[in-house]
Amino acid sequence: MGQSHPFRATALIVEDDPTQREMIALLLEESEYDVIACESAEAAELVLNKPGNRIMLLMTDVNLAGRMSGVELAHIARARHPHINIVVTSGRPLSQPLPGNAKFWSKPWAPLDVLREAEVTLERAPDGQRWLGE
Repeated sequence: MGQSHPFRATALIVEDDPTQREMIALLLEESEYDVIACESAEAAELVLNKPGNRIMLLMTDVNLAGRMSGVELAHIARARHPHINIVVTSGRPLSQPLPGNAKFWSKPWAPLDVLREAEVTLERAPDGQRWLGE
């Protein structure tokens, strides 16, 4: 996989449950991602605004620490970075619309789902595509 993808992609994980955040991070690191983990949408928004990141995948829970929801964060991410892959998760039915092409996963989801999404995200990336901040 390393030769087919000459860069290490970055995943932004936004989850206020530390156990789930750590599990997702470990799964993505095993899929050759660099991981930035945040517990609030406000912290994640700062990361999205930072130049130089190769963020290709955003995984966020709906209910987070802070005032902003994961759905609001997904809309911000899509508006600022149209090519980012977005997965929104919740243990409850979704009551707000997601931005275009974002996926919703109902909890509980399987760890294999994260691994598959990581691979699909890398396969979708066109060679030479400019990522966030480049």
